[in-house]
This record gives sequence, C-alpha cells and structure tokens, in this order.
Amino acid sequence: MITAGATGFAWHTGDGTTLTTTDPGSPYPKQTITHDYSSGTYTASVTTTWGATYSVDGGAVVDVPGTTTTDGPPVTFTVLQAHTVLTNLYD
Repeated sequence: MITAGATGFAWHTGDGTTLTTTDPGSPYPKQTITHDYSSGTYTASVTTTWGATYSVDGGAVVDVPGTTTTDGPPVTFTVLQAHTVLTNLYD
C-alpha cells in the first residue's frame, strides 16, 4: 500500500517573510497560521511539499525516497489600516 500526503508548507507572505509549517492551517476563527502585515499591497503564495510511504502485505512502513513540491497560485491583496473616529460625543 502507498500513502501519499502533504508533509510541509512554505507560506510566502509577499513581504519577504516565509513561514514554514507542517500544518495546512485552519480558517477563522480557529486560524493556526497567522502573519502581521503593515499597510500595503502584497502578493502571497504557498509551496506544498509532498511525501509518501509504502508497505508490502502489511509489513513495515517505509518512506518513499525523495519529495516533490507544488506551488499554489499567487494571490495579490491590499492591507488597509482603519482608525476609529468619535463623531458625536452624545450618541
């Protein structure tokens, strides 16, 4: 039996930082991978590393030599900074 799966993720944040994890992440509100940005426009992407194991007739599980990677499509986004403003003291 051959079992293949993602073994690592390189999150290219677009600001020169790369976060390396074995976790694919979770959506809000339980996000597990985060990054703080300053205001600006960024292009981010992820590179996924894939690996595999195999066993013969239920025997020992052995790593398949080597890995391969796939690059996710880049996404461009703009980060804005919001400020609260009190417009009426008596509202």
